[in-house]
Amino acid sequence: MLATPLLQVVIQTGAPFRLWLQASQAMETAPSVDGTEIAYERHGDGPPLIALHGSAATGESLGPLVAQLAAEYTVVVPDRRGRGASGDGDDYSLDREIEDLQAVVDAVDGEPVVVAHSFGGLVALAAAPTLDISRLVLYEPAVTVGESPDPPLSAEVNSVVDEGTKTDAMQLFYEAGSGIPDVTAMPWWPEQINMDWIDTVIRELQAVEAFELPSLDFDIPTLLLTGEHGPDHLAEGARAVDDAHAKSRHVTIADAGHLGPLSKPERMTELVTTFDDDPAAVGQ
Repeated sequence: MLATPLLQVVIQTGAPFRLWLQASQAMETAPSVDGTEIAYERHGDGPPLIALHGSAATGESLGPLVAQLAAEYTVVVPDRRGRGASGDGDDYSLDREIEDLQAVVDAVDGEPVVVAHSFGGLVALAAAPTLDISRLVLYEPAVTVGESPDPPLSAEVNSVVDEGTKTDAMQLFYEAGSGIPDVTAMPWWPEQINMDWIDTVIRELQAVEAFELPSLDFDIPTLLLTGEHGPDHLAEGARAVDDAHAKSRHVTIADAGHLGPLSKPERMTELVTTFDDDPAAVGQ
């Protein structure tokens, strides 16, 4: 577990992707259905919890949150396929991501809590009916409802790749998809973003655009988290999930945007642990 002073450095410098690795554990792997090896780390000692990251990132991106959660849980942190220490396959689809998460759940002893951010939240939501898990916590899952933009964001990002640079395309993704007004002002931009991940961003945007919210009749207590300053389209998606699921609760985190797991890890951990103990004690 990271000590509090180091965590403060992480938050204040805006460099969460690297500093938390001082506490990293050796990578383990779980084989997915198609044979792709999904790499993950374990942190802390307690009941199991899986922390699933979003697009344009690896498990490192959840460092501040993992540092807090590891005081209460054994936190399993995968790299989703196509990045970090995990492999990739020839045939990408949301179903492959679901199988990957299932492989990690199967590698964990007991029924874990799953905490997922952004596109990771979409993966966890889509996988939930078949997962043997105890709780589901989704921070601004990449669920969109209502009229789709024309052209779709995936096509716009792909066009920028073709006509400009991967960096320009990644900037468009962060600003239009994640609601960050000026990503170039962030202290981690561009040094800590692997621009080669733009291909995974495009395919994940396509998965988001194709996803239709199903009937959510699974029994897993689910907590929807949104940031006060997060993008409207993700807040609308979270509300739609909340409305569709009988066992869900919804909380908006003050002074947070789409990167709430980085900026508000203490508040998120408080909500996760309280919800885990008693789902009715959180939100409405």
